Amino acid sequence: MKLLLTGGCGFIGSATLRHILRTTGHVVVNVDKMTYAASEDALEEARFHPRHILVRADIADAQAMRQVFATHAPDAVMHLAAESHVDRSIDGPAPFILSNVVGTFTLLEAAREHLLTRDATARRDFRFHHVSTDEVFGALAPGDRPFTETTAYDPRSPYSASKAASDHLVRAWHHTYGLPTLVSNTVNNYGPWQFPEKLFSLMTINAIEGRELPVYGDGSNVRDWLFVEDHAAALLLVLENGAPGGTYAIGARQPRSNLDVVRAICAAVDARLPGGAPRAAKIRFVTDRPGHDFRYEIDPSATEAALGWTAPHDFAAGLARTVDWYIENRVWWEGLRAARYDGARLGAAAKSAA
Repeated sequence: MKLLLTGGCGFIGSATLRHILRTTGHVVVNVDKMTYAASEDALEEARFHPRHILVRADIADAQAMRQVFATHAPDAVMHLAAESHVDRSIDGPAPFILSNVVGTFTLLEAAREHLLTRDATARRDFRFHHVSTDEVFGALAPGDRPFTETTAYDPRSPYSASKAASDHLVRAWHHTYGLPTLVSNTVNNYGPWQFPEKLFSLMTINAIEGRELPVYGDGSNVRDWLFVEDHAAALLLVLENGAPGGTYAIGARQPRSNLDVVRAICAAVDARLPGGAPRAAKIRFVTDRPGHDFRYEIDPSATEAALGWTAPHDFAAGLARTVDWYIENRVWWEGLRAARYDGARLGAAAKSAA
């Protein structure tokens, strides 16, 4: 098929694009605005692959999206483009509304208009796969059962609210207009090529450099952790085998507290770069971010049964591959630190109205 993939130069998008080109014969039209977190380097061998077409465009630009559909006539859409960092959404929510809400609406309308020009078979086989987050479901208490596909929405941050809105739009376009949509919600991803602002990438790089390791609050907040290449494989299965109108909860069954994750990263870096005091001695507890959700975790049982998929990497294996990659690819992230983001605290600038 010819697949329109948005955000293909981002962290999860690039992993998904690489996986598709390595394992299928699909042609991928990669639409990316090339914001601060995008990297053509993350495409690896896909960057100049004959079945990869990069279109630099904003998904919120209706004219540009209509042109992409008219030019390339995709058989499916995999929508990953999004502003995704909670701390940045606290400091400035406007880009999250524009990209995640308006951008998704614009894509849905472009896809709907495109299908009106296709024959009955093409309309039947078309898919619009919207990739979302478990954060739309709100926060779990210590004893609560993990999220599932039927968990009620309860977003708590500007980021999660923008993603919840986009999820609702996708489902509305399915029920109102008959657009064959799919929604998948996932847990925290980690792995190679992650922009160094998220917990896993930031702590790994700080540990390599011997910097302090700032942990919010007391570090007890819990997340489920999924290696990004495992997620990419699951996303392709959702696209190819999912039922229109369906929701797929993609998780790894590997919950860890933030403090446990940072300690594991420290131990892995110590083992590879010995010398001096243990990196864990650099852990510093800092003021928590506003509205910090305590716990996210997904029960992926229904998706595992529907797709025949389980996450291949356990946490130890994914951690080892990730730490090795960051040690071996200093040139990439050192360039980002020098030019785009130096690791300074985010999410603390906004003023409370309370």
